[in-house]
Amino acid sequence: MKQEQGHEARTQRSVDHPIAAPADLVRPWRTATLVLTGVAALELVLLLGAGAVLLGRQLAPHVAGAPTKKRHAQTAPAVKRAPVPKPQPIGVPKHLRRETAVLVLNGNGRTGAAGAEAQAVRAKGYRISRVGNARRTDYARSLVMYRPGYRAEGYRLARDLRIRIVTPLDGMKPRALLDAKLAVVVGD
Repeated sequence: MKQEQGHEARTQRSVDHPIAAPADLVRPWRTATLVLTGVAALELVLLLGAGAVLLGRQLAPHVAGAPTKKRHAQTAPAVKRAPVPKPQPIGVPKHLRRETAVLVLNGNGRTGAAGAEAQAVRAKGYRISRVGNARRTDYARSLVMYRPGYRAEGYRLARDLRIRIVTPLDGMKPRALLDAKLAVVVGD
């Protein structure tokens, strides 16, 4: 029975009292956690620093008075820019609308577009010399072209038709206009 009591006592003791964990088993886990936390914090600081440098390089040219701009301006040789020509005054039209012949060309490829535009030109009081197709059919916008000496008349026609693009003859020879002084190319 003595043996049984000893065995019982051991069993009771092992059940009633947990084995105390040695400090050596607890400390490496805590130490490892602290080391990994420190490494993660260091990585975070390095990533934030790298991000600030990269973002700063991209934003620096856009910031007014950035030091990088000033350095480049001082070291770069001065570039002479061509003077921007001042727009010439349009002037006053010398010819009446009924005296100005207009060539109307279809530049968008849609059937009847030039005919419809010719009606609008005629309604404004201009004389239509001819209606036809342009060499290209990919004009994105309508435009008015004028012969030399008819700039003011070209701008007047563009204003009457609400066309924003007015230009001297571009790629078209004056003889291609026949007797017309202005040409309207109908775009989309």
